Amino acid sequence: MAAEDPSVSGVSGRYATALFELARDEKSVDAVKADLDKFAALLGESADLARLVRSPVFTADDQRKALGAVLAKAGISGITANFLNVLTANRRLFAVGDVIRAFNALVAKFKGEATADVTVAEPLSDKNLDALKAALKSVTGKDVALNVKVDPSIIGGLVVKLGSRMVDSSLRTKLNSIKHAMKEAG
Repeated sequence: MAAEDPSVSGVSGRYATALFELARDEKSVDAVKADLDKFAALLGESADLARLVRSPVFTADDQRKALGAVLAKAGISGITANFLNVLTANRRLFAVGDVIRAFNALVAKFKGEATADVTVAEPLSDKNLDALKAALKSVTGKDVALNVKVDPSIIGGLVVKLGSRMVDSSLRTKLNSIKHAMKEAG
């Protein structure tokens, strides 16, 4: 399955595929995904944890001890904790971000979902998010998970990336188009 998906390759792809197959066999894909999402959030929030994960200065034993404390405090156990410990023992903890992304891609493919990266100028209301999901579902025929990023520099509108397709309806792009048209005319 993973060999056919170009987004799941390399070391992170092999680890993600192994974890996915184990979680699927144990019927705990959703639980593992939730734990990995929780760990990814912790990585984003803590500079110390990110340093522990990425730095080659820490020994595998130091990483294992610190990771054990983090996982216990976060309530991450079972398959996910064992998997993170295997990454640590194999000195591959630095790749955990890529592994989580690859795992999420495998889960989305397994569930028949697609993921869209959406950039907006300001946070969207739940009503607008639901409307966007419905519009994307009508285009793709699949349930679409949204990764929403707020970027005030686009001024207004939104930018949607779904697979190899991108729709840029941002006000910044429209203003730049007008600016270029005026330069050519004048």
